[in-house]
Amino acid sequence: MDLGAFSVSLTVKDIAASLAFYEELGFKQIHGDQSQNWLILQNGASTIGLFQGMFERNCLTFNPGWANHGDHPDGFTDVREIQKRLKTAGLTLTTEADESTEGPASCTLVDPDGNPVLIDQHR
Repeated sequence: MDLGAFSVSLTVKDIAASLAFYEELGFKQIHGDQSQNWLILQNGASTIGLFQGMFERNCLTFNPGWANHGDHPDGFTDVREIQKRLKTAGLTLTTEADESTEGPASCTLVDPDGNPVLIDQHR
């Protein structure tokens, strides 16, 4: 099952301060809107998201339909199909995508150590 691009979504207190810090580490903004309190940054193959006021905790994030360098592959596994496979495997989801819809949607689950895992499809 292809989950798409991987990143770590960081819950930040001050998005401007966090952006300045990660830019000093060589990260560049590739997506996002600072006025909406979210940015996606990349440094080589490493991708992080900065989110102010959106998540309770840092989380692992997978983006179906998005490649690691921001490209959009033609074919990808829709989040609803991923969700069905996870449920069939016996995993418990904490939020679910509406399976009667198409396009952007997400689902979440928690790993055995309490880490949130977000599967977030943008298209």
